[in-house]
Amino acid sequence: MSDQELKVQHKQEVQHRGETTKPEKYFIPAVDIYESDADVTVIAEMPGVAATGVDVTLEDDVLTIRGRKEGEELSHARVLLQEYETGSYQRRFTVAETIDQNNIKASMNNGMLKVVLPKAAPAKPRKIEVKVE
Repeated sequence: MSDQELKVQHKQEVQHRGETTKPEKYFIPAVDIYESDADVTVIAEMPGVAATGVDVTLEDDVLTIRGRKEGEELSHARVLLQEYETGSYQRRFTVAETIDQNNIKASMNNGMLKVVLPKAAPAKPRKIEVKVE
């Protein structure tokens, strides 16, 4: 991958096509993507999202990352300032044909989601036996 293919994105709200049935906001999580000879690693920042609130799916070569941050209610305190909005995170990536889609792994630690997409081993040349019929 070249540096020109990926561009830094600032926090922004997902723009839905059509109308939604849920009145909630979806934010695009900030990500870093690294590539090595063996794999591609995606690190997504989703502060306040617990591991149980994360959903990673792969369908039709599209990797979808979703996370939900639940609001915190403090009964013994009143809010003086609240800048961080409660809502969900969502981001989608097209997965290249060089990725071994059966061995994708994901882990969550302190609001940082790590998705490892291993590269498929290239097909090795082999001799095909020709049978006489």
